[in-house]
Amino acid sequence: MRRRTAVLAALPLIFAAACGTAQKSDSNAGPAAASEIKVTGQVDQKPTLTFPAGKPSLTSSSQTIVEGKGDPAKDGDVLTAKVTVYNWDGKENKSPGSDYDQGKSEFVTVSPQLPKALHQALQGAKPGARVLAVIAKDNLTADQVANAKQQGTDFTTSSQVLVVDVLARAPKAAQGPATDPGIEGVKIVNPGDDKAPTLTTKTKAKPPKDLVVKTVIEGKGPKVTADQTVLAHYTGKIWGTDKQFDSSWERGEPSTFALNQVVKGWSQGLTGVPVGSRVLITIPPELGYGKEGNPQGGIKGTDTLVFVVDVLGAA
Repeated sequence: MRRRTAVLAALPLIFAAACGTAQKSDSNAGPAAASEIKVTGQVDQKPTLTFPAGKPSLTSSSQTIVEGKGDPAKDGDVLTAKVTVYNWDGKENKSPGSDYDQGKSEFVTVSPQLPKALHQALQGAKPGARVLAVIAKDNLTADQVANAKQQGTDFTTSSQVLVVDVLARAPKAAQGPATDPGIEGVKIVNPGDDKAPTLTTKTKAKPPKDLVVKTVIEGKGPKVTADQTVLAHYTGKIWGTDKQFDSSWERGEPSTFALNQVVKGWSQGLTGVPVGSRVLITIPPELGYGKEGNPQGGIKGTDTLVFVVDVLGAA
């Protein structure tokens, strides 16, 4: 289940395959300051950038355009955001893409592994904030600069400008009163706070023949749709043996995956679940890995899979 989407850590050239608009400026003027970039538009709409005349700044920087409200983001937090990218070359300043063009948001983990200017922009960002980061060669490795040049962006003469609209900060775990899922042979301990639930599946009871989805904690967010990417913490075990084959909790960070790219039991089981929920899912073999199973994960073709899943976000 360890499918992850590409987020901002994939810099440079996040939206290299997209096309966009351009803002022209006078390339004959002297170097321009990043602070002179003008950003217009509401936070919930695609921003418009107007660049100063002259050559682009080749020094990374960050600034907050709109403050936002609520708890400030810190390292390890996962933000739901919409990102717009511009290639600042001092000529056409094209936008290779925006999440607003795609009609979707994405997940961004606040981490020192991000380019320094972007990390600085996101640290302390609150829901509803709009931040701007100029990513120049001083924030990139030599390999990243070389890779970008192969794809058409020369960081020796240009920079990338990212406008990030922070929509929400994902919780660390599902919160709220927990109920017994009521499936014979399965036990869940819910410790509360941000701690991981404990799943036990050692039993002699026969597994359900069909897909079963039971709510343990009911979330209050929007319902997940079949075409979305989900942010989740989960533990997966095999019915009857209590053998654990996967756990995002043990890896120390939630996973992201597109519902149309995972086993049918996940895509069917999580569609319609409100964000913020904790659910128990039992998946029969035909909706899991089929007759072939998953030898790498120690899963046989006859195994029923059991998951406890915290749905932390959907984009």
